Amino acid sequence: MVPVNVISTYSLLKSMIRPEKLVEFAKAQGYSAVALTDENVLYGAVKFYHAAQAANLTPVLGLKVRIANFMTIVYAKGSQGYQALSRLSSTIMTQADPLSLATFLKLTANLPIAVEPATILLAYQDQDLQAILRALTKEHPIDLYAGINLELDPVQQTAIQNWAQKHDLPLLAMDPVEYLKPDDYFSTQVLRAIGNGHEIKDPHLVANRQGSHFLRSAAELMRAYQTAGLKEAALNTERLARECQLTIKFQAPVLPAFPVPTEESSQAYLQKLCQAGLRARGLTTAPYQDRLAHELAQIHKLGFDDYFLIVWDVMHFVHQQKITTGPGRGSAAGSLVAYALQITDVDPLKYHLLFERFLNPERAQMPDIDMDIPDNHRQAVLAYIHQRYGHQRVAQIITFGTLAAKQALKDVARVFRLPTYLSDQLNEILGQIQIKDRLTIAKAVKDSQALVNLMSDQPLVDLIVKTAQKLEGLPRHDSIHAAGIVLANSPLIDLVPLQGGFGDDELMVTQYAKETVEAVGLLKMDFLGLRNLTIMDLALRLIHQRQPDFDLTKIPLDDSATLRLFSQGNTDGIFQFESRGIRRVLVNLGLDNFEDLVAVNALYRPGPLNNIDHFIARKHGTESYHLPDPSLQAILGTTYGVLVYQEQVMQVASVMAGFTLGQADLLRRAMSHKNQATMEQMKTRFLAGAEKKGYAKALAIQVYDYIEHFAQYGFNRSHAVAYSKMAFEMAYLKVHFPAEFFVALLEIEPNFNKKRDHFADAKQRGVTIVGPRINLSHAGFSLQNGKIIVGFQSIRGLRSDFIAAILKARQAGPFKDIYDFLSRLPEKWATEKYLVPLICVGAFDGLGYNRAELLDSLAGLLSGGKFHLFEPSLQPIMHQLPELPLGERLAKENEYLGVYLSGHPASQYRSLRQQLGGQLIHDVQPDQPTTLVVLFNRSRTVHTKKAHRQMAFVTASDESGQITLTIFPQQYAKFYQLLAKPNQIVAVTGKCVRHNDETEVIVDQLKLANTFKPTNQRDSARWALRLLPEVAESGLKRIETVIKEHPGNYPVVVYDVQTQAARQLLNGAAGDEVTHQAFNAAIGSANVVFQKLPLKK
Repeated sequence: MVPVNVISTYSLLKSMIRPEKLVEFAKAQGYSAVALTDENVLYGAVKFYHAAQAANLTPVLGLKVRIANFMTIVYAKGSQGYQALSRLSSTIMTQADPLSLATFLKLTANLPIAVEPATILLAYQDQDLQAILRALTKEHPIDLYAGINLELDPVQQTAIQNWAQKHDLPLLAMDPVEYLKPDDYFSTQVLRAIGNGHEIKDPHLVANRQGSHFLRSAAELMRAYQTAGLKEAALNTERLARECQLTIKFQAPVLPAFPVPTEESSQAYLQKLCQAGLRARGLTTAPYQDRLAHELAQIHKLGFDDYFLIVWDVMHFVHQQKITTGPGRGSAAGSLVAYALQITDVDPLKYHLLFERFLNPERAQMPDIDMDIPDNHRQAVLAYIHQRYGHQRVAQIITFGTLAAKQALKDVARVFRLPTYLSDQLNEILGQIQIKDRLTIAKAVKDSQALVNLMSDQPLVDLIVKTAQKLEGLPRHDSIHAAGIVLANSPLIDLVPLQGGFGDDELMVTQYAKETVEAVGLLKMDFLGLRNLTIMDLALRLIHQRQPDFDLTKIPLDDSATLRLFSQGNTDGIFQFESRGIRRVLVNLGLDNFEDLVAVNALYRPGPLNNIDHFIARKHGTESYHLPDPSLQAILGTTYGVLVYQEQVMQVASVMAGFTLGQADLLRRAMSHKNQATMEQMKTRFLAGAEKKGYAKALAIQVYDYIEHFAQYGFNRSHAVAYSKMAFEMAYLKVHFPAEFFVALLEIEPNFNKKRDHFADAKQRGVTIVGPRINLSHAGFSLQNGKIIVGFQSIRGLRSDFIAAILKARQAGPFKDIYDFLSRLPEKWATEKYLVPLICVGAFDGLGYNRAELLDSLAGLLSGGKFHLFEPSLQPIMHQLPELPLGERLAKENEYLGVYLSGHPASQYRSLRQQLGGQLIHDVQPDQPTTLVVLFNRSRTVHTKKAHRQMAFVTASDESGQITLTIFPQQYAKFYQLLAKPNQIVAVTGKCVRHNDETEVIVDQLKLANTFKPTNQRDSARWALRLLPEVAESGLKRIETVIKEHPGNYPVVVYDVQTQAARQLLNGAAGDEVTHQAFNAAIGSANVVFQKLPLKK
């Protein structure tokens, strides 16, 4: 007896059965063979095949196929059966139209087909199904089965038997298997509800139901068929399994042949390209020629000439299109051939990089050159490969999104119709759980008492968590791998099942994931869309508008200004060096050369992180170190005796023990993988080699132990150099072309919080940022006259078609005023919904009316259609109003832009910060007391695990950035009322700490900024303002407006030139640069002085 009608979890969201579990359970149930018959796809075929072979079970592979309403299962038979089934699946999944009967019959010739029982019964009343049955019996007289199962009642079974006898067809036992055990029924129904969007109204009523579509034991099922008089149908499953033993061929990847444009060989053409590349780089000396000859010989010996030509061809296209590329990725940066071909941009001889770390002739494997492409150009690169090699020979690679913990809980909660208030509680609890690795439901239950309490109090939540845990990890949907593509010499449909590719312009997708496509002999190449390269690409295009000859690849890697940026930790927006933790390392190190940058990049990783303090101390001479032998100085000297790179292990083995670099790579690999058996063999060879070279055995043992200790943490130097070079290039742009850099960074950055930090960073670097302006802004960020103009897309709530309408209307010329704007705007967009955000962010500033006036008059402007816009006498009266207070303007800017452009609310209290001896956020230091004057942006209240007491995390900001404030229960009890008020300016005292690689402040005291009383600092300085006769009345109003917008503790004294009298105004102003500029704008810079006064004794 063999189960021949089994679907797995790869019939997405229809079954919980994993292929490996199917095999394991089938063997336990007494089967010697088992089938996998998913619907239309072969996603799980290889996993199933490997699992069955390992368990010594016969795997039978089938495919559920529908022709209209006619359901069949087609099985792979003989050596060609798998290829035929793969082609059938590919045809179904790569064509937009449903599978026709003619195509089905053609593709299933010589393959066994079983007609499902329900189809046979329906055919008694359906002429179309009868026609298909007749065609099948005619075309498949030998390998056609009539399906039958024990779910049918006796009348139905008899009907199928009669039909089979009439057409002389054998019966086949086809009991459906959708889950392994009866109590998996409920979870499977939930899974299907997730897939089809249904709900289960009362899950508790059905939670304990048992299902019938489970995998019975072989003995039980056989007895049941004998009892039903259907023994022949059961025995025919064994016959089918004998005929359909599955064979899948696995082989090393078969490289496609590169179309060499001349009659010369691939080897000769590659050599010619490399020589030309070295000449173009000015590298023709003997060391380069020797290294090139060595690499080319190894590449040819391993049969990889065509591979390098294929990669060169793609990168050649990229360079022709003037698309920015990175210096390289991974160990490929250690190849001179790759450098000569401009695949990489790192000189391996200059940086002492090893070819054998990339391609080791003693460890035969495919070369792996990963190519980084700006993510906005990746599709163009794929389109070129598609066109170059043809639709049938190129495909992307599938990947599967899974039901991870939070997704599983969310999906099950929807199916069970969990009330919103409980859903919010559940989400809040999950958000509070701190897990270093991937969150699982089991970890959540173990680590969160709040979750356990909620499950105990709410039976529905308990059922959700337990059901979701059963579904966790199952595939939810198929997707496309972010980087990988496959390339073949022949049509892919003959090698691997495919899907997608509807139309000649769309790439097909393999049905196998990346590990499997390589195992079946396909060449996998990775083209990774890198956001940081997109930033660089956009910045360079802007730079080239004013400096066409600028070449980023030729910048000096010892540029002092760029190194200073790293040493100061000002690396916000810089690839691989953005985190607070690595920035602290840069500052502590006092980085002053490129080699140290490479070392930090390699060391700042979970394994070698503990070596950083030693590295820093040794650089500064505060920690001494001793190398076991002087011969190691050349290898370990630049890293102060710390073994940072994998290549250093290889070099030590080569120098001391006489290993070839290939042998040394095997040692490095064994050490990093902790392969004890190989390491013992290698140690013996190392000691023997060292002795042969004249080293004492004790010294050799000491050196071996030394490199073994560090080797498991060593990092790929080639990759570290390449990515550090990319980081240095980004930093160079930030230092020398800040406006272009920040335009690109802001345009590409999707995260509002990070964008806010970038705004602050840009301003600190002297870049002027202008908010959205109706006559200046484009859709995205733009650069005009050295200033960054915020684009309309940054305004929350604006639709892309509304933005397009604005830009189209502006083609007729700049808008003169609000009336002109409304007269040219299509009437459907003339609503408060779209115009209020524009007004609040200052888009109409400078066009005659301030924001307060526009908001006040907007309803009148929009009423009555457009006719009044063309007749001045009919235009509504625009009331003259003072501008909105600065605080209100800033709040509206933040609401619609997510940032403050006209200033920051906390900047009004700079004098208070000075009074308290406080700091800006970006100046705080770990393990130090700190005082901040900040805006409370948002807070999150949580409960402690043990005592279940309330505490809070507050995100706060000032003009320099943002930070998290942690308020523990004792302080929370004091200040919870203050926390309930959003957007307050608060003075904070506490201690700065490091947590999860982020800087936080543990709060001790909180106090509203506006409750502080002025100190004698009020008398330490004052504003002296001169009022000229021609602006006496209006000037005084403007002064009062500035004081209202910039309140503070410094007295304001006004000298009236006309009356020659001076008087101190009632209210004081802030004493900062923003206030100074505001007074300058109000009455002219010649009439403003900020006077320092001696303190009163």
